[in-house]
Amino acid sequence: MSINSKGSQSSSSSGSNKSKKNWKSKDKKWDSKPQNSANQGGKPSQGDKSGKCKHCEKLHYAFLNGVLEEEVYVDQPDGFVVKGDEDKVYRLRKALYGLKQAPRAWYSEIDTYLSQCGFHKSPSEASLYVRTKEGVGTLIVSIYVDDIVYTGSSDEMMKEFKAEMMCKYEMSDLGLLHHFLGKGVTQTEGSIFIHQKKYALTLLDKFGLKDCKSVSTPLVATDKLKREDGSDAADESLFRKIVGSLLYLTATRPDIMFSACLLARFMHNPSEMHYRAAKRVLRYIQATIDYGIEYVTGKSALLVGYCDSDWSGSEEDMKSTSGYAFSFGSGAFSWASVKQHSVALSTAEAEYVSAAEATSQAIWLRFVLEDFGEEQTTATTVFCDNTSAIAMAKNPVFHQRSKHIKRKFHFIRDAIQEEVIEMLYCKGEEQIADIFTKALPKDRFDYLRRMLGVKSASTLEGSVKM
Repeated sequence: MSINSKGSQSSSSSGSNKSKKNWKSKDKKWDSKPQNSANQGGKPSQGDKSGKCKHCEKLHYAFLNGVLEEEVYVDQPDGFVVKGDEDKVYRLRKALYGLKQAPRAWYSEIDTYLSQCGFHKSPSEASLYVRTKEGVGTLIVSIYVDDIVYTGSSDEMMKEFKAEMMCKYEMSDLGLLHHFLGKGVTQTEGSIFIHQKKYALTLLDKFGLKDCKSVSTPLVATDKLKREDGSDAADESLFRKIVGSLLYLTATRPDIMFSACLLARFMHNPSEMHYRAAKRVLRYIQATIDYGIEYVTGKSALLVGYCDSDWSGSEEDMKSTSGYAFSFGSGAFSWASVKQHSVALSTAEAEYVSAAEATSQAIWLRFVLEDFGEEQTTATTVFCDNTSAIAMAKNPVFHQRSKHIKRKFHFIRDAIQEEVIEMLYCKGEEQIADIFTKALPKDRFDYLRRMLGVKSASTLEGSVKM
């Protein structure tokens, strides 16, 4: 730090900070301690097919390593005021926790260092870095703020990376990955199991349902939720907390993806019926508290997708719901349940829009897989249970049934012609994405849940204790 004369653009005496530029956002209190980065979500990824274990490292005071490019000044903190220079302020050379420029400065610092170490940053996923040595192997590194997860096909490269990082930064080696961003990871010889049991238990205790009676499905198949249902108004704040918590839980629980997304449509002025539906999802979590997704090693590294829709499933506006899921040899690792933006005039149109959304995701996944050496040399298969939608996608000629569909959805035809994806028909009974479009009866729900790779930890091979 350097001391400058205090002027009108310095920070206030409360310890907040400002750039010399006229920032419009509110100042944050200066804090020398790092904030906890846990409980931040993201969809799980399978990692490499080699079966190598995943390791984790924790950087201490990561933001303090970021070099600031802007001119930022702070008041002299209490207890560290320089005598005779009380009217001056500090100019920061490096970032502090609580500074709005700190995350960007830290990312720039770690990005520059990894690039100097020979890592290639994925252009499709900013937190993914890959280093390849011919004849030795590949090292894959993923960064989230001050948490680093890495794996690879070479033990030598992983040891070298750990030594380099511990030499450059102050950090702790946490060994094998067991917990990351609120998710638990159980590694066995033949699989990796990702779960959120601890978080789920916290939810049940938080909302007073720790000893509730459990149910076998998150929603009743025959019930249809709508905005105006005639029931009394519910506590909006409590309802939002429940739904927000459920949405985070979908990071490892695709079986509740549709339920959480459906409830999220009623965040404003929820009714007692909506609140009861949310509580039912929590009762389902109670019944499946130790469930997660298993990714099995040794499977073929082939990207496969499923897409489906529920035509006019919304009671208010008759819009459809799209759903898709992708797997990479075993359990699903990418999924979504999304309400379509426009009304579909037929089931074929609803399925066609759903297929276009799945195609967009498939293209991005192919980019990411290629970045760490799992290039898909053949077209990615996307299964659809509607033959009319498949015909519309494969026929680039103007069609009477598709002339009103927004042009952005027609890029699926180019993807098929360029052999990026291949749409194939599957029977409705085998359509995995059906679980993301509507509430299902128990037998159907259990079958599709197993197909997604969601299972209890007690069914894993070997001795597993969570």
